[in-house]
Amino acid sequence: MTVLTFHKEKPTTDQDAKTAGTASSAAVADADQSVPVKPATTPTRAAVQERGERAVPELTFTVQDRAVQDRAVQEPTRKVQERARASQEPTAAQQPIVIGKNPTAQSRTQEPCRAKALIRAAKKATAQGPGQVQELPRAARSRTAQDSPQIRTAQAVQEPSVQETARAASPTDVPEQVSGGAEDPAGSVAAALAAGELAHLLFDEKDGDTVHEPWRALVDSEAFTYRTGLTPQERTELSYQRLRLVNEVAGDPEALAHDPRRLAALHEWTGFTDSGLCTISGIHYNLFLGSILDHDGHTRDLTPYTSLQHTGTFLCTELDHGNDVTAIETTATLDPATGRFDLHTPTPGARKFMPNTSTTGGPKTALVAARLVTGDTDHGVYLFLVPLSDAAGHLPGITVTLLPERLGSPVDHCITSFDHVPLPRTALLQAPHGHLTPDDTLSSNVTSRRKRLLHSIARVTTGKLCMSAAAIGAARTALDIAVRHAHTRHISGPKAGERIPLAAHRTHSGRLTDALATTYAMTFLHRETLTAHTRTPNDPDTERLVALTKAWSTWQARDIITEARERCGAQGLFAHNRLADLHTNIEGTITAEGDNLVIWTKAAAETLFHPTPRTTPVTPAIDPAQATDPTVAHQQLTDPAFLHNLLAHAQTLWTQRARTAARTSPRGNPLARWNTTSTPALTMIETHTQRHAAEALHAAATRTTHPTTHHLLTTLHQLFALNQLRPHTGDLLAHNHLTPEHLDQLPHTLNALHTALTPHLPTLTQAFNTPQHTQPATPLTHPAG
Repeated sequence: MTVLTFHKEKPTTDQDAKTAGTASSAAVADADQSVPVKPATTPTRAAVQERGERAVPELTFTVQDRAVQDRAVQEPTRKVQERARASQEPTAAQQPIVIGKNPTAQSRTQEPCRAKALIRAAKKATAQGPGQVQELPRAARSRTAQDSPQIRTAQAVQEPSVQETARAASPTDVPEQVSGGAEDPAGSVAAALAAGELAHLLFDEKDGDTVHEPWRALVDSEAFTYRTGLTPQERTELSYQRLRLVNEVAGDPEALAHDPRRLAALHEWTGFTDSGLCTISGIHYNLFLGSILDHDGHTRDLTPYTSLQHTGTFLCTELDHGNDVTAIETTATLDPATGRFDLHTPTPGARKFMPNTSTTGGPKTALVAARLVTGDTDHGVYLFLVPLSDAAGHLPGITVTLLPERLGSPVDHCITSFDHVPLPRTALLQAPHGHLTPDDTLSSNVTSRRKRLLHSIARVTTGKLCMSAAAIGAARTALDIAVRHAHTRHISGPKAGERIPLAAHRTHSGRLTDALATTYAMTFLHRETLTAHTRTPNDPDTERLVALTKAWSTWQARDIITEARERCGAQGLFAHNRLADLHTNIEGTITAEGDNLVIWTKAAAETLFHPTPRTTPVTPAIDPAQATDPTVAHQQLTDPAFLHNLLAHAQTLWTQRARTAARTSPRGNPLARWNTTSTPALTMIETHTQRHAAEALHAAATRTTHPTTHHLLTTLHQLFALNQLRPHTGDLLAHNHLTPEHLDQLPHTLNALHTALTPHLPTLTQAFNTPQHTQPATPLTHPAG
């Protein structure tokens, strides 16, 4: 059992930095040296010892403190939550905050996934008959009309002839209606079944118990209750305290670092609850611990890091070198006389930019990317294990300057430099791509210095998957809040005295429906990309898909969160309604682990000049007699194969334009040539990613045998694919892949799809399994009074 006692002393600073996902991000492309920094640096060890005080005072609260009076940290397990709610006394006054041991990994795997429990409970209720719906367990009842105001109002959202328009929008018949109300227990059970099956598909199906459920249970605990009124420094301290909870749930931190699926899931669930925690946990487990394990971790004692005696951080980018990390200037020069390395920052522009290197959260140890120099030879960039601080402060020769407050959740981002810091020979992380022989000769199986760097920082690829996951979790949360608000907020209706929910208006619900379709596509694309990375982590095509998934998903998440915030009006601007934080935090994921536009451009160039062989799409011949038949056009616009074929044609058209631009550009000027090529190339790569997402969503629909779930996913797929095709319809018509009748039918088909999906918005968002513990803290999702 870990007991955390905190002081209520004021921190030395209230400044913080913008959260950027991980410190290894190519966060600042070509950052200049004019970045404003805090004048005073973190106290050195000598200064601290001379003054006889701590470098960073601990932050603690007793239960009666104003910020956490009713937010005491609890053991993050469901049983403790239930006992606390039953007694209505989470902890005794003035007792230290106690964080109990979480279940072992073995016991966690025995805990049923919420989605599966939901399905089983709903099926049992169905067998018992409508009269027994009220006997559903709490986990299942929370998904039914009895406990869900937005499902109770879903009946009011239904438009005339919903069943008929849904049939027209889908090639198969529509199964049972799932938007039951309190007077419709059978519909409530159907909604619970559909939400449960959707959640089962969304969250790794049979592996959801071990991959997602432990993190979901953790963030659904009292320890993660949203707290207002904290200073940036206090919020950062809280994130580091929560990191210890993550470490307990992880069970075996080394196993977590080896498992990209669990790492991504950690980001998916912590990203929307504590973005600062999401950042520092990704740095510690993936970039720091994961990189050590990928090199020579089996030869090292990792106990200080797996026990969090030292928190790990990662120092790669520099003030003058963001995305161009191959040009970093920090050096680690081997002294043959002593056998030690001299770590040095040669210029102001070589200072490490944005790592979390302050003493907040306790002692830190870093992996520092530096140029390995032996004699007069620069061997390229390698990683070095460098202790930064201990309980007394920063170590000699290390200067850390806290950056000013940044956009998003606070993290202790700093500028860090080294003044001839001596390191033992063992500080160099060694692997086949680079290790020193006893005679100080570098041996490597990689000849290119650039490729050696990529081997050294290979964990950035896993970090991209983690950023995608964090963005997807944030987008789902924003939509869950917005859909709840759309069904609990009522306005004047067309009749005198009538009150109707916001969701009844297509102008309101239609935008949320489009965002939902994209979010489902993002989630299933991420799952398929993660599976590909797990199976073939070093495959160039897989690495490119990881980059594309990260860039597209984080950009889409920003648009979705913005839409959700706007649909909640002025209430969406207040921090306690969560959307404001989601909106600012998402910016970090766009820049972290490689700026989106940079990795998007790199992937476009690779795809254009080193294409993967693919079958050329063929448009099925259209019978001239049917070319003007609206029924035929509608059926084709909802046919998955037809839609995927159109997306492939759109990609092919833009690929041809990009290659034509490259061929016709002036020779001898590579920059001018790429500038001419880049615009069509970027459109090509965007369409390529959209097609992958559409195919992933369709594949998910084919994996379920539950008719309602299949219908919902199929309809979402149709809506998503058509929305991606809309910018290309002119090109597709001009090249005879579409007919005028297709374009005439497109608005009607989209309208039918919206009509079919509108009543099911609550079911589609309930499948996100947003931790229920967070909902009471979001006022706009609950009716007034």
